[in-house]
Amino acid sequence: MHKPVYLDHHATTPVDPRVLDAMLPYFGPKFGNAASRSHVFGWEAEKAVDAARKRVAELLGCAPREIVFTSGATESNNLALKGVGARHMVTMSTEHRAVLDPAARSGARVTLLAPLADGLIDLDALCAAIDPAEPTLVSVMAANNEIGVIQPVREIGAICREKGAVFQCDAAQAFGKIAIDVEANGVDLLSVSAHKLYGPKGVGGLYVRRRRVRLTAQMDGGGHEFGMRSGTLNVPGIVGFGEAAAIAAREMDDDTVRIGGLRDRLLARLAAELDIVVNGSMERRLAGNLNVSFRGVDADALLMAIPDVALSTGSACSSAEVTPSHVLRAIGVSAEVARSAVRFGLGRFNTEEEIDYAAGRVIEAVQRLRRLAPASP
Repeated sequence: MHKPVYLDHHATTPVDPRVLDAMLPYFGPKFGNAASRSHVFGWEAEKAVDAARKRVAELLGCAPREIVFTSGATESNNLALKGVGARHMVTMSTEHRAVLDPAARSGARVTLLAPLADGLIDLDALCAAIDPAEPTLVSVMAANNEIGVIQPVREIGAICREKGAVFQCDAAQAFGKIAIDVEANGVDLLSVSAHKLYGPKGVGGLYVRRRRVRLTAQMDGGGHEFGMRSGTLNVPGIVGFGEAAAIAAREMDDDTVRIGGLRDRLLARLAAELDIVVNGSMERRLAGNLNVSFRGVDADALLMAIPDVALSTGSACSSAEVTPSHVLRAIGVSAEVARSAVRFGLGRFNTEEEIDYAAGRVIEAVQRLRRLAPASP
């Protein structure tokens, strides 16, 4: 019997063994509180946090002091969107709920932009939506969590600068997978999460551009993280986050080539055997992402038929929803085709053998479900 195959890396990634090794001492002998600055235990923890902050900052092209550690990208998005105090927010209808929901609750007027058919932003529509006379925040994710489409971040940043808007970017899926330079791309606020990067769950960060952006803290307390996020720091998690960022800095390019090759191998196998629809742009897409609809097959039924292959029907954070994916519907996919969509998320530790096995299991299950489906009247 073949061991289970994990192809749900957009939901979360396995912790890299090198990351775990870096974290372990901070669960044991190096247990100090980074805010305890009167003794060696605190100094040791503070030094580890500073080193991790530098590693995360280097991967974003910013100063370490511009990184605020949080519990993850959802908290970072909430701090950014609610803390900036904008009167008007412009975002996309394909954003993650961690952006759409806090935007709706921020008290600002919200403009939702429809994507183009390939999932990319309409830059002309963005330009028209921003009124230079009104304090505006633009929030567009770097790469979509369902269809993997990579947005033109640099062009968005240039428009925001020209119009005087603050640019916030949810980079949870993109960080460590593609190069992101906040300075070159004109990004003012950027959210990241360690567990999408082969790091631990429960830790993330928010980049905050100094001298341009002022945030109101959403958690009151001891004034930790430069006064923007009170609470005792998760030192083991932060150390792991830093190690994951350092590994990504060294191995990102090689990972992209290898994982992209596996993704293309999977797509070729599925396309050769099945009638499929690929959702979203293939030209501007994360290497590990493939979102495919199998017409005539209920995606939930397909996943139940192959429990030894870990896949998803969309965002892990919206898995309780029974309605078709709001992302697929926004790019013009019919409700029927959206219900047949499966997200394949490939990662660092997948092998060709696993991809071939997963493809075979999916093909077999789809063909069987199609045979069992009632004939159309």
